[in-house]
Amino acid sequence: MVLLSALLHAGWNVVAKRSERPTAFLYLLTAVTLLGALALAPFLSLSVFQGELLVILLASCTLHGLSFIVLSRAYEAGDLSLVYPIARSTPAIVPLLAIPWLGERVSALGAAGIAMTLLGMWLVQTGGAVRWQALRQPAALWAYLMLVLTAGFSLVDKRAMALLSHAPWESPVPRALGFYLLQTAGAALVCAPYALQRVGARGLGEVMRRRGWLVTGAALATLASYVLILETLRTAQVSYVVAVRQCSVLFAVAFAVWALSEKPSRLRLTGTLGTVAGVVLIALYA
Repeated sequence: MVLLSALLHAGWNVVAKRSERPTAFLYLLTAVTLLGALALAPFLSLSVFQGELLVILLASCTLHGLSFIVLSRAYEAGDLSLVYPIARSTPAIVPLLAIPWLGERVSALGAAGIAMTLLGMWLVQTGGAVRWQALRQPAALWAYLMLVLTAGFSLVDKRAMALLSHAPWESPVPRALGFYLLQTAGAALVCAPYALQRVGARGLGEVMRRRGWLVTGAALATLASYVLILETLRTAQVSYVVAVRQCSVLFAVAFAVWALSEKPSRLRLTGTLGTVAGVVLIALYA
């Protein structure tokens, strides 16, 4: 489930990067999901969202909304091969927060797998060099901010799914899908003022007329990708889930070569193999 989610995530990010206006594309992606949420709202068990679960939902909406804004700025400023590996390096942060907050435990081999995944990501990102100058590039700064937001909503969503697993749910819509629809609908409202200010209603309408089918396809891919993750978070530790999901970087590198004509170095390819080895350790010994 996580590997399929990773493939879908890499795919829609490549489509967003290739679009001429990433801000418009990413906002419209959330807006399409908002329409779906409105259509299914009468069938959702909205009454369960109260107390802590309501606070968690609002936090998730805010973090995801901000993440769409930050990701669009990152793609406007830099290449996919720079932005994506940094933004997807959440295993560096999530275990540090999940252990004290969620009470999770990481085995020695699981920790080794996470370390290998991170080392692979470093090679993919930098080609083995320590590029301090790159840290000050706008694209890198936006990507690191995206990394922090991704770690934040991974933890928040893990807590949400834990609470939903024990909450009465009478809706025919699965819990993970229902939460995703509400979460992304809220995110659309959070990033709407930014999208309107930066692109304008006319610009959004133009992109939707020209690329509406791509936006809809990306929205469905995003939905499938994150619903798979939410469902997995009901039973698996968030530290392991976000680490295995790093395979999306491998898929993104492959897509970048095929769709964006990028040429990764040998060290970058070595990093992809290191990531695979780390994922295997996590999968076998989590």
